[in-house]
Amino acid sequence: MNAPDPLVFVIDDDESVRKGLRRLLISHDYKSELFASAAEFLTRPPHGGPACVIVDVRMPGLNGIDFQGALIKRNREEQLIFITGHGNIPMCARAMKAGAVDFLPKPFKPRELLSCVERALERSIQQRQHDAEKTEARRLLDLLTPREFEVMQLVVTGLLNKQVGGELGMAEKTVKVHRGRVMQKLRVSSVPELLRLVQQAGISVSGQNGTKV
Repeated sequence: MNAPDPLVFVIDDDESVRKGLRRLLISHDYKSELFASAAEFLTRPPHGGPACVIVDVRMPGLNGIDFQGALIKRNREEQLIFITGHGNIPMCARAMKAGAVDFLPKPFKPRELLSCVERALERSIQQRQHDAEKTEARRLLDLLTPREFEVMQLVVTGLLNKQVGGELGMAEKTVKVHRGRVMQKLRVSSVPELLRLVQQAGISVSGQNGTKV
């Protein structure tokens, strides 16, 4: 099943700005939805495909910076593009540090905004792919028994079967059996592939020298 098309959201309390941005987006084949406030946007279920939000910083009620914080708390993944006629360097730095794609002062050139939208949607696609890989990797790791998981954690650090056995107090032959089951369940055929899957799952393990891998 294909993912929904990319969608650009516009949040601005100025209706003329909303309509102007919609015309610009339509002229470049972007689908969009308009909202007069951040609070109104937050009542909408998350879009199932790539998405970005063009949001004004200064708005009645929930302002743009607080809106960004609300999205982070809710683990929302929309990529943000801030636009403002009243921005300052500290505000811009705070927004960018929290993950905004860009911070555009008004008036901005249409091509500047369109370039930001392109980058934001590309970042959204990459984020969704990363999340899908992480979910799949964790699903596979959940198939392992506790003992197989212990063996896997040592194998990815580069230990040989004999060394793994010494660490876990089991025969080398038994380690080999567990290791085979791990590779089969996780659908990998080499230690580098196994390590990549573990990293995709967001799990860190300590190597022989104590460093994280």
